[in-house]
Amino acid sequence: MILVTGGLGMIGAHTARALLDLGHDVAVTAHRRGEVPSFLAGRVTVEQLDVTDRDAFLALGERHAISDIVHLAGSIPGENPMDFFRTDTAGLLNALDAARTWGVRRFAVAGSLGVYLGRPEIPWTEDLALPTAALPHLIIAYKKAVEPLTTHSLAGSGVQPVVLRIGTIWGPLVDPDSPFCPIPRLVNAASPSPGLHTGDGGDVCYAPDAGRAIALLTTAEKLRHDTYNVSSGRPFTYGEFAEALKVDLPPGRANGPGEDPYLDISRLTEDTGFQPQFDIAASVADYVEWRKDNAR
Repeated sequence: MILVTGGLGMIGAHTARALLDLGHDVAVTAHRRGEVPSFLAGRVTVEQLDVTDRDAFLALGERHAISDIVHLAGSIPGENPMDFFRTDTAGLLNALDAARTWGVRRFAVAGSLGVYLGRPEIPWTEDLALPTAALPHLIIAYKKAVEPLTTHSLAGSGVQPVVLRIGTIWGPLVDPDSPFCPIPRLVNAASPSPGLHTGDGGDVCYAPDAGRAIALLTTAEKLRHDTYNVSSGRPFTYGEFAEALKVDLPPGRANGPGEDPYLDISRLTEDTGFQPQFDIAASVADYVEWRKDNAR
């Protein structure tokens, strides 16, 4: 059985679905979120768990034979950054402790494309040295720290670490008012959003594709690396979304000429065969259909 922490969140739920579709038994942990999305209902084992509780975390291994862990659980920063860092670091260390205790085959953990901020190269590839740069958000700062914490914690344990540098993900279950991605607001309103221009854009991946990529990395017979970009592998523009929605956006780019960065996924494709199944038009159509019966 494969354990997905945070498995009722957007990326976790789509990862769980992809793992199920590949024929694996899946257990997901949930803390504050209890509603199981329709595409997982009756298919997945749900464990209520506060990942900061080490004893409760390790007790999962007494109820299930866990072969691999995908650690996607995380919190949202509040006023005190120490509370956020303490909570998410405790959850990560407990997940790593469980991986070592249970002797799982592979431990995949959520990182972020934000670790590349400061690199001028486009696209961003995994072999770029990560720069020392001012980071715009606590979550990005934490995700950058996750990488060495994970790889060093698992060194010599026999557990293979897989750092997932996840791109800009949107789709079913996304926060409609996400501060990291204006696409849900554009699609939900089907009208121009302030500040968006046709030429702006960058990295984007539809959630079912991202979940499938993570599932393939978790279950691949062999991986040649411990770090993988997870996204669609192509740049996008808001103009493409506007065209699919048949709405108008101001032309050009908000900040003048240039291009926006995106993730290269050659390494992911070479090791798993992953190719995204959703283009812009297909993702918009699928999401609009989903929202007819779902709040997010």
